[in-house]
Amino acid sequence: MKNIAIVAGGYSGEAEISYKSAGAISRNIDPALYRVFIIRITRESWYYESNEGLRTEIDRNDFSLTQNNSKIKFAAVFIAIHGTPGEDGKLQSYFDMLGIRYNTCDAITSSLTFNKNFCKQVVASLGIHTAKSLTFYNGETIDTEAVISYLGLPCFVKPNNGGSSIGMSKVMKKTGLKKAIAKAFHEDDQIIIEEFVEGIELTCGMMRSGNKVIVFPVTQIVPVERPFFDYEAKYLNKSNEITPAPVSESIHIECKRISAFIYKRINCRGIVRFDYIYAKKKFHFLEVNTVPGQTDQSIVPQQARAMGISQKELYAMVIEDMLK
Repeated sequence: MKNIAIVAGGYSGEAEISYKSAGAISRNIDPALYRVFIIRITRESWYYESNEGLRTEIDRNDFSLTQNNSKIKFAAVFIAIHGTPGEDGKLQSYFDMLGIRYNTCDAITSSLTFNKNFCKQVVASLGIHTAKSLTFYNGETIDTEAVISYLGLPCFVKPNNGGSSIGMSKVMKKTGLKKAIAKAFHEDDQIIIEEFVEGIELTCGMMRSGNKVIVFPVTQIVPVERPFFDYEAKYLNKSNEITPAPVSESIHIECKRISAFIYKRINCRGIVRFDYIYAKKKFHFLEVNTVPGQTDQSIVPQQARAMGISQKELYAMVIEDMLK
């Protein structure tokens, strides 16, 4: 029986969502085939906590733990950390150095996609439409009048590195821009200010299984009582996520085609989700989620179920792909 680690937590405000994802993954892995250990990663400690509440520190020299004088090593690691250090290439580099297999994109792709500005530039170079945007660094003087003149209102302000829409704002009036900038800088030393594109928000998940890419049905996201798909809309049931999306078959086909094209061109691995705004008969790329949520209510599990794939089957395929 192989040992599988699920790493959860992390150093960002997304840690609580990560723990929920890890719990859902653990519940859906066949205990007859694998011994599962949820490893909690915080800035202070990397540890495994038993059902009895006993904590065991991870030996970071080889990513192992010792129980009853016996060293436990892992055949593979399921990274379920949203944000740093699980989604930005740091853990991927660590596991690469140790020769331990994992479920996500490699270090370079993870690092690229986590940086919204760099990722948008690469995707745009592939001929995919993206919204106009400006990037700023902490300490830099920002001419808010020039920003509004270039991008217009409303606009979005968000941390350049991060996820779950933490630190993100939709600015409706120019008086709100400085406050939104300060909020984004509270989360990251880099921010991105992006034009608002009015249209239909669509998202498409997929995964690599063996030599083929499985593309899931497309989901439409409709925030309820929220100005956009923010943290509360994502995790506090303040959005309607409709799978399959109530759009034409041609839009479904094109969304899947573009997503699969980007997936392959930027060398993605594992379960990945691509977000878009569909407006004026064009897909406008928003971002890539290389460690999308895996709770029972998360979008990718919804998409998999709509395709007839249960979460148990989904994670069995992920682990099988890791171990090959």
